[in-house]
Amino acid sequence: MTKISVLLAEDHVVVRQGLRSLLSAEADIEVVGEAGNGRQAVQMAQEIRPDIVVMDIAMPLLNGLEATSQIVASGIPTRVLILSSYADDEYVHQLTEAGASGYLIKQTAASDLIKAVREIARGNAYFSPSILKRLLDLYRESHAGVGKVRRRNEHLTSREQEVLQMVAEGHVNKQIASALSLSIKTVEKHRQQLMDKLNIHEIAGLTRYAIAHGVIESASRHKEGPAIQDHGIQETAPG
Repeated sequence: MTKISVLLAEDHVVVRQGLRSLLSAEADIEVVGEAGNGRQAVQMAQEIRPDIVVMDIAMPLLNGLEATSQIVASGIPTRVLILSSYADDEYVHQLTEAGASGYLIKQTAASDLIKAVREIARGNAYFSPSILKRLLDLYRESHAGVGKVRRRNEHLTSREQEVLQMVAEGHVNKQIASALSLSIKTVEKHRQQLMDKLNIHEIAGLTRYAIAHGVIESASRHKEGPAIQDHGIQETAPG
């Protein structure tokens, strides 16, 4: 029997270990790697080419939705299942743009995660009921002209979004240049371009923008609760 290969992308070691234990207990699922940040997840997905990446949204260096966009854009056959504590409209909008095959709320039964992995491996989509409801509502609203569906940072390039996240996380230009394998001058250029596009010219403003548009999460969200019910996985930090 060919097993479903899964890459776990989650920055909290305890949560990641719990997910590995949960999935590895299934005879038809094999965890083939673990990534602790979004950038590592993209690199490992391209190298390993797993069937599925289980992707947390709130991760350092590169958030899960941008990482998903890059994995999908790379053209590899890997599919992405988003795992998050939040069902905000902003994240639902980003989900549709990123190209994820599924979106699960962490406060769900362990059996739902296993079912989602299997469904997505078969080529189907899988969403938590609350996410599916929001998707349907937003679809109806957009086609009825009730409201305009916002698109996150639609005028920022992928690289500018990466720089935005790292600036908002408090990284200086030298650190960003090292992480992205760019020159400091190139980072400064991207940073100035995104500031000009957003018409925001101070770090505090960029941080507020990043939080408001789901690029990073506010400190108040970093204390949200359980990851997957029925399996004893608890989380006390982002995602």
